[in-house]
Amino acid sequence: MERLQKIIAQAGIASRRGAEKLISQGRVRVNDHVVTQMGHKVNPEKDRIFFDGSPINLENKIYLLLNKPAGYVTTLSDPQGRPIVTDLLPEIDVRLFPVGRLDLETEGALLMTNDGALGNYVLHPRYEINKTYEATVKGLPPAASIQRLSRGIMIEGHKTYPAQLRFLEKSKAHSKIEIIIHEGKKRQVRKMFQAIGHPVVHLKRTAYGNLQLGRLSSGKYRTLTKNDLKNLFLEKIPFTIKNIPA
Repeated sequence: MERLQKIIAQAGIASRRGAEKLISQGRVRVNDHVVTQMGHKVNPEKDRIFFDGSPINLENKIYLLLNKPAGYVTTLSDPQGRPIVTDLLPEIDVRLFPVGRLDLETEGALLMTNDGALGNYVLHPRYEINKTYEATVKGLPPAASIQRLSRGIMIEGHKTYPAQLRFLEKSKAHSKIEIIIHEGKKRQVRKMFQAIGHPVVHLKRTAYGNLQLGRLSSGKYRTLTKNDLKNLFLEKIPFTIKNIPA
């Protein structure tokens, strides 16, 4: 038997504290009964748990790599009615959530899963999962500015961690730069280049760890294997996974 809020967190619905709030709001049902009290325990192997009327899949974990197009928000709903990333997964009947975010106009690699453990590991700064981006910026940043970014730069009172940067293309009008970071603060890459006076005009995430986006077409996704997850973590997968091919 396990606490209901722990099960909800493991399913990636919310943090444990967030799960408690959902329970208190009457949005969680166990079998035929709405549960609103904290500390309620369930049997994950026997009980059916529902969130907002939809069943939570506790056994089969799904791991997808999506090539997000521009124009989609990485939330599960949008009050402005904009397209959301799950609109790109119409044949997936399990509730998935994005691991981290890409802003509206940023494209590229986005992990989608129903496994809260994977989300926690990828997003926690302690595990330093690298994210690789290709940024097309205005102008040609001088070497001194690139060195500032590589060492860390102050943004809104926070100094960024060291980054890895290299030029992919150079011109006086626009330059394409590969940048690798392991932080995930909101619009961080855009803010970093803005801080050195070379704003981003196009941004695409190309990899998590050694998990490459490759030739995956925009708006398409592929199911990940154990080998893909090993590439993501660069080592042994740090949590238990079930029912996923090698």
